[in-house]
Amino acid sequence: MFSPSRNEARQFLIDAWKKRRDALPLTPLETIAADLVALHPEYHALLESGEAALARDWQPEQGETNPFLHLSMHLSIHEQVSIDQPPGVRALHRQLTEQLGSRHDAEHEMMDCLAEMIWSAQRHAKPPDPALYLACLSRKAKKPA
Repeated sequence: MFSPSRNEARQFLIDAWKKRRDALPLTPLETIAADLVALHPEYHALLESGEAALARDWQPEQGETNPFLHLSMHLSIHEQVSIDQPPGVRALHRQLTEQLGSRHDAEHEMMDCLAEMIWSAQRHAKPPDPALYLACLSRKAKKPA
């Protein structure tokens, strides 16, 4: 299994964005990553800052959102939906997209559920529970827009 370090994961996003800006060929995964970065202009300057982006830490206690975590969660959700894993996630994604009017907004809603599942797994020292994730997504998909 591929398990990049923090800096390797960050560098992947930085490199994908640089290749997009420089009109260089991209792998399919780099294309997805660059498309996601394009949807987040608030991160462009950071990704273009090089070493500073690799070294920076974001503190949730101070209300900061880690842009690399945010983009990585987008990538994770994209992969989940593309292979429908856990089973049912694709249908829930479609429901949220229709409800919210955009795939991007749906993924932002899904991030809350993904983060909840990860937090629960870490808190209880157990593997991530896809049932918890799907239940959270189902609740969001049933909410009125």
